[in-house]
Amino acid sequence: MSRGMMRVLVGAAVILVAVGYLIWGGVQEAIVYFYTPSELQTQGDKAVGKRLRIGGMVEAGSLTKDPETLIMKFRITDGATSVPVRYKGIPPDLFTEGKGAVIEGTWAPGGVFQCDLIMAKHSEDYHPPKAGEEAPSAEILYKSLIKQQGS
Repeated sequence: MSRGMMRVLVGAAVILVAVGYLIWGGVQEAIVYFYTPSELQTQGDKAVGKRLRIGGMVEAGSLTKDPETLIMKFRITDGATSVPVRYKGIPPDLFTEGKGAVIEGTWAPGGVFQCDLIMAKHSEDYHPPKAGEEAPSAEILYKSLIKQQGS
């Protein structure tokens, strides 16, 4: 093999290793582990400071909001264990007590989950129009939404 060909192969190998390392590093940063509140409690100090997702139900009667600071406090539960959560911001419209949610953030040393993202679960009751039936117009959907919120 000629010296020039050897340089090309070594250069290609270095580039492949560098690209592989960048991909691996990006995947490691993007991975966010999903836990239930019970699983998080069993992790204890091992979970402190890690970026995590917790899924469960927003515990009824636990939601408090401060409209001036936009700080919300609530508890998320899986039925067996509940975890206190602190969130600063405006939550999604579907976020309410007694409904499912997936939250993302970090587990703090004091035992409070510092949330920075709330993903509220929506209803699974949607059914598409039957064959031959026309879908409701945007105006009809808007009026029904206003009617529901006014109730």
